[in-house]
Amino acid sequence: MLGRVIRAPRRYLAALPLLATVCAVAGCSSAPEVAAPSPTGDAARACRALHRDLPRTVDGLTRGTAEPVSDFTAIWGDPAVELRCGVPQPEVLRHGSEHYNPNPDSAEVNGVQWLFEKQDDGYRFTTVLRKVYVEVTVPGKYAPEINVLPDLADAVQRSIPAGV
Repeated sequence: MLGRVIRAPRRYLAALPLLATVCAVAGCSSAPEVAAPSPTGDAARACRALHRDLPRTVDGLTRGTAEPVSDFTAIWGDPAVELRCGVPQPEVLRHGSEHYNPNPDSAEVNGVQWLFEKQDDGYRFTTVLRKVYVEVTVPGKYAPEINVLPDLADAVQRSIPAGV
């Protein structure tokens, strides 16, 4: 049977546009939804540069496309490792916040300092000592979750200026 061409009846082919419309309305998209931040000015420019410079893979996971499509988000794998650029300062760093911690857990990975926060399923890492906050959420499936950070460090260093 190799080389045999199977042709779908025309009535099935005619239904494909309708199926695509139904899936779009019903949310059949397989792309995960990632809330896009709204940085402006220099922060937006830095985030766009980061987006262009991000690697195709992190910790062996292939880059995908998040919904909605944005220059301020990126994903890898399924379940998705999510990156958001231009997020607000983490609450644990805000004086006066009920979650303020004067000594939050952080670590330097390949020249980039990251705040790390345990989540229900995995970790959230956020850059610190940079002009723009970049947040990376890693599901527990990829433990040790920190393994994605070395693959992101070069792009962060090139695109997001150091400083506070």
